Amino acid sequence: MFGKRPPVYRNACWEGDHKRVPVRVDVEGQAVCPWVTWFVDVATKVIVGVAVTPHEPARDAVLAALRTGISRADPYGPFGGLPGRVRVDRGKEFLCRTVARALGGFAVPVEDLPAYTPYRKGTIEALNSAVEEMFLVSLPGYTRRARPVGVQRPDEVGELLSFADFVEALLGWVRWWNTGHRPSGLASGLTPMAAWEVDPTPVEDVPEEQLAFFALEDDGRVRKISTSGVRWRRRFYIAPWMVGHVGTRVRLRYLPHYDGQIEVFLAEHPDHHLGTAYLAEEATLEQRRVLASVREKKARALKADLKAAEKLRRTRYTATTTPDVPRPRRTITGQQARAEIACAKTGDLAARALPDLIPPRDPPTGWTRPRPASAVRPRPDTVPRPPAPDDADGTAPASQTEE
Repeated sequence: MFGKRPPVYRNACWEGDHKRVPVRVDVEGQAVCPWVTWFVDVATKVIVGVAVTPHEPARDAVLAALRTGISRADPYGPFGGLPGRVRVDRGKEFLCRTVARALGGFAVPVEDLPAYTPYRKGTIEALNSAVEEMFLVSLPGYTRRARPVGVQRPDEVGELLSFADFVEALLGWVRWWNTGHRPSGLASGLTPMAAWEVDPTPVEDVPEEQLAFFALEDDGRVRKISTSGVRWRRRFYIAPWMVGHVGTRVRLRYLPHYDGQIEVFLAEHPDHHLGTAYLAEEATLEQRRVLASVREKKARALKADLKAAEKLRRTRYTATTTPDVPRPRRTITGQQARAEIACAKTGDLAARALPDLIPPRDPPTGWTRPRPASAVRPRPDTVPRPPAPDDADGTAPASQTEE
């Protein structure tokens, strides 16, 4: 038995959630199941914000969905504005410090529901079920489709939708939900868009200049623009507008988990946006595919080595029927044991002999650097004294005469 909350007005509360889409799509030649992060208005059933990722979402997906939900400019409007509160279910991406700081800037509280209580946010849970029953089952690559007995072959990658086509189809369904569908929870058979328009509650809009960098983080360091661009995370970022700004002190903001581009701001005026900078010498798609293949082979080799090492680590003993000392099933010679021990020691020494394997990061500009040895003056008490001159008669001092 579950009770129902009293009816509210538009933007009084939003509910947000992640959903793993049971549809395999093509992402650079690999079949993956994407995730969708979205927010729905409880009063009107309007889907206000959507973000799709090819893998498990992080805080950047939450910020992107909130950004599309709050903004009412094209192509996101006319729904949106600031919600009264946001209701989530203890997801770490929704409760992270970045999201709390972004919503806290607009005084929007985040309501954290207890664990394992999906009925407390029934609007978004009903949407998760509706999108699968009404839309996802009709797409190629649907993973929960019934198959003949004994047939387990999944769809080929060439038969699947590309990630871009899937996102376009999903956004089209979202537009249909908002403008053409008539949920049973709305009175008089209204569509979510009609319910939104007939609600007289005023909407609190946010200026676009305040939303331009809503989802960005700031590392808090001051850098300078050089002839090679701006250095961030040991890589350079460049842009045409940097010409004539060499030596300018700047601060950087970036989207969480994305380092393809950064936003550059003036250090003296953090709200003054200079422009966008892009990663210099970015790898091509073919290079990234080859690199992914190399990393996959390395991961398989490491997994095989780990499996073999785990098998060698375990010691099995023979069964006995008499009170005797247990005997191991497999025995090795002393020469084999010495060879394996020597090989392990050699590997440890080789691993320890790489001090520059991970180069240290540059220290902050505010730190005092040590002076080179040539610039350090010796202390007066450590200056060597010149040898004492000999006496006038050619004899050495008394302290240096032989006994």
